[in-house]
Amino acid sequence: MRSDVDPAVAPEAGHGFRAPTFALLLNAPRPPSLWKEVSGSLRGAFLPELGNTTTTLPYSFSKWILSILHGLFPVLDWGTTYSLSSFKSDLMAGLTLASLGIPQSIGYANLAKLEPEYGLYTSLVPPLIYAVMGTSRDIAIGPVAVISLLLSSMAQKTVDPAADPAGYRKLVLTSTFFAGVFQTSFGFFRLGFMVDFLSHATIVGFMGAAAIVIGMQQLKGLLGLKHFTNSTDVVSVIKAVWLALRHHSGTKRKRYFWLAAIGPLLSVILSTLMVYLTRADRHGVRIIQGVKKGLNPSSIEQIELSGGALVGDAAKIGLICAIIALTEAVAVGRSFAAVKGYQLDGNKEMVAMGFMNIAGSCSSCYVATGGWLLLHRSFSRTAVNARAGCKTTVSNVVMAIAVLVSLELLTRLLYYTPVAVLASIILSALPGLVDVKEACNIWRVDKMDFLACIGAFLGVLFGSVEIGLLAAVIISFAKITIGALRPSIEMLGRVQGTDVFLSVRQYPSAIKTPNLLIIRIDSPFFCFMNANLIRERIVGWATEKGAGKIKAVVIDMSKVMSIDTSGLAAIKEILKKLPSSNIKVGVVNPGWQVINKMKLAGIVDENAGSWMFLSVSEAVEACDVAMNDVKEGAFSV
Repeated sequence: MRSDVDPAVAPEAGHGFRAPTFALLLNAPRPPSLWKEVSGSLRGAFLPELGNTTTTLPYSFSKWILSILHGLFPVLDWGTTYSLSSFKSDLMAGLTLASLGIPQSIGYANLAKLEPEYGLYTSLVPPLIYAVMGTSRDIAIGPVAVISLLLSSMAQKTVDPAADPAGYRKLVLTSTFFAGVFQTSFGFFRLGFMVDFLSHATIVGFMGAAAIVIGMQQLKGLLGLKHFTNSTDVVSVIKAVWLALRHHSGTKRKRYFWLAAIGPLLSVILSTLMVYLTRADRHGVRIIQGVKKGLNPSSIEQIELSGGALVGDAAKIGLICAIIALTEAVAVGRSFAAVKGYQLDGNKEMVAMGFMNIAGSCSSCYVATGGWLLLHRSFSRTAVNARAGCKTTVSNVVMAIAVLVSLELLTRLLYYTPVAVLASIILSALPGLVDVKEACNIWRVDKMDFLACIGAFLGVLFGSVEIGLLAAVIISFAKITIGALRPSIEMLGRVQGTDVFLSVRQYPSAIKTPNLLIIRIDSPFFCFMNANLIRERIVGWATEKGAGKIKAVVIDMSKVMSIDTSGLAAIKEILKKLPSSNIKVGVVNPGWQVINKMKLAGIVDENAGSWMFLSVSEAVEACDVAMNDVKEGAFSV
């Protein structure tokens, strides 16, 4: 294209570039600032009807308040159409859920190294909060094995639950409060990407190792051991079991092991009755010795926020538990929502779970969540809830009422419940956590993802929960960093008979244009990590490999969404060095943020119409004209 051509008549002159299309690039509005994005997220959370619009108060004050309430409490939407037939389904689902959830909750409290009633407390208040704030119809809320393991493995490093049970409870409740605060913040400020730090591969490896660790720790209950290691790695657990068996062989009689094979509720009833009738507790069978009667007591005074090492540890534990709990709960909730054909709002789920854990921390509950086990496993509470025919979150309310009745009327009957049966209930829920088939599929599809999976697995199994998660996150970030350091830079060719340009490596039939190098940057980031590599690759291909044959270069930046000062400096150098070698340059359709920063840096101005284009075909057409134009100064930057 000639620089002296009037842009208004360029189309008629046959120079390929159309001034109105360049105006779209040059005159695009500035992208929203960080403050506008944050405020838009808050409006989306509190005022779903507004979304990300700039209007602040389109309604009367009463309608504005009503919009906030509908945003926070989805029950106000579906509750108006709730029917008797739905209640019948939810009633049966809730009772079925309670039959599984009550014995599981007691067992999980034992896994968290808390008194049995704390598991029941956690199955009472959080489900009621979630029922009015959650958007999933299927998720069953309560304590779960993995979170119980997380809490106990991390909290006991700060406070020994055997030596200082009151201090240990205080740390767990404070951690639960922080978990709720983090989850609520994730939802309000649209920080769902925090949950995505743990990839699917990481979760598969983490859950598999956690299941093995949890199962090994249940040997204490199954074998009736009074002394056991506080470490969670498999080596320490095996060593503790071996030493215990050497010193206490013959203490427990084999005829009591069959109790562990019976289903959760029936096993609790029959085993408790059997121990009571035979007085097996006098012959080595350990029992839980009762559950404290009554509703959840207030625990506000036990939440420590006054500073110190305990608060720091509680915040760290709370953050890890918040992310782990949300990751799988939201994923499983979305899976069920997709199957049943309704919409699940991830941010509202985070807010709902955050509020229920904040409320739970004030009422003697530890971290609650939902969804943990895989969908095809029968011992997942969520799977049981869905298969039992639940229609809404009312099934959680029914389960909570059943727990309430148990706390008021049935706790004395649990005095003789053997610890072994609680261990068997936990063990029965673990097979769904070990997914060898999915691990093999990850290996087949993505080797780097498999490294994250195996890193989490081995770290948790032979180290600790923190080591496993840290190893997986480091591997995942290494994968991202490697991809950013060495982005894909593709040469493009034209598909014969079309204006479509594709990678010549992926599509060998694509035809290269003589004397023209078309390059696409396949990276959303053009930044300090890869700016030099991109600059050197483009300049090298054009000047060294081209050996004087390349007359023009078209750089497709349509996939580049973000650029920093290093990237801008690289663009400036390309636009300076290639023209000095008599190579024309065209840049195609940078992302919104990129074009804005290029304007602010002075790279793009009103004279950029000769080298910026909306499409590759438009740039190629202009380059063909420029390479045939003998007048000096044509297609100059």
